[in-house]
Amino acid sequence: MKGGIYSDERCQICGGSFRDTGRSMACPEHPQCRATRHKVIFGSITKRFKSYDDADRFLNGVRFKTDEKTFDARDYQKDNPLSFSNTADKWLSYHSTEVRAGTRKNLVSHIRHAKNFFGNRSIRDIQYGDLEDFVHSLTLSDKSKHNILSTVHVLFVWIKKRREIAALPDFPEIAFDLGYRRTVDKDIQQQIIEEVRRICTNRKVYLGIKWLATYISIRPGELIKLQEGNIDTVGGFFTIPSADSKTVYKTIPLIQEYIEILKEFTFTFPATPFFRHIGGIQGVLENVPFGVKYFYKWWVKACANLGIEGVDLYGGTRHSSVRALIAAKYTPEQVKQAAMSETNAAFARYMGKAIDHDLRAIYQRSAQVISIDKADKEMTTGKTT
Repeated sequence: MKGGIYSDERCQICGGSFRDTGRSMACPEHPQCRATRHKVIFGSITKRFKSYDDADRFLNGVRFKTDEKTFDARDYQKDNPLSFSNTADKWLSYHSTEVRAGTRKNLVSHIRHAKNFFGNRSIRDIQYGDLEDFVHSLTLSDKSKHNILSTVHVLFVWIKKRREIAALPDFPEIAFDLGYRRTVDKDIQQQIIEEVRRICTNRKVYLGIKWLATYISIRPGELIKLQEGNIDTVGGFFTIPSADSKTVYKTIPLIQEYIEILKEFTFTFPATPFFRHIGGIQGVLENVPFGVKYFYKWWVKACANLGIEGVDLYGGTRHSSVRALIAAKYTPEQVKQAAMSETNAAFARYMGKAIDHDLRAIYQRSAQVISIDKADKEMTTGKTT
């Protein structure tokens, strides 16, 4: 049979090697002399034990796994490559450049919870009951539990693709009620944006928030990365790196209103950040790029001045504009196109002027005050403004 139990000790009387008797490691000539140190050698595996019984159980175990074709030498390596912690760390390292920073931060947090529970346990041994126990160990909201378990599920899908496991374990289902951001109608949205223009001397803050309300495909973190060289007022476009990938850019058609506003600014150098601070505002340094929360800061101030509560920047711009576009009878497909929910890589190269015209019309509409009553009337008469 493959493998055996051995000892590096010698008989104290004759100096001979110990042999496996089936009950202990003893000297053939002096059976009263027995080993106190034992090791199992099984192919490339060498594992040490303090007692013969422990060594015998381990040897029989790996022989059984070999017979049922579930044996994997990596389960017994010192660095434990198939442990949950090591596998999860490898997955994170491979995906670090495939997601935006905010998403990676969430993934790291989710995996940390799972590593604290599963530790060095083999990924092959984790089944439904273990995952259920893990979920119940979390003192978090059902939504947070759902998000964490979703990340662990993605990890196990990746593990299966690598053929480290034969099948995915069943995952518990977690029910939760999804919360909603408070939105406002377009009229209130425009009042807030105009208040930003009134209270902030840096006109780019006003323009940036208007763009967030118009171009529902853009996030604040993407917008602040815009460089002067990415703006083409002649062609009527600007391009920004997508938060979803370092290699994919979003190409956004400019409506005429914004082209006219952009003519007010002096462009200096292509690599210069467009959204940067100007002098004369307390607490900021001139020409330093905006931080990711700078638009939010002025949005909150404007809302406070107008007595509007509970409307964050995302809800008041993107979500409110989407709601208004739906009210104006744009189809979900048209709104999804404007939101660029899917990759934008082929937009400029393959879709050309036809898509440009459609998107520009939607963005023009998104930039306007849309009255629901007026939109219903336009759909009835077939007229638009």
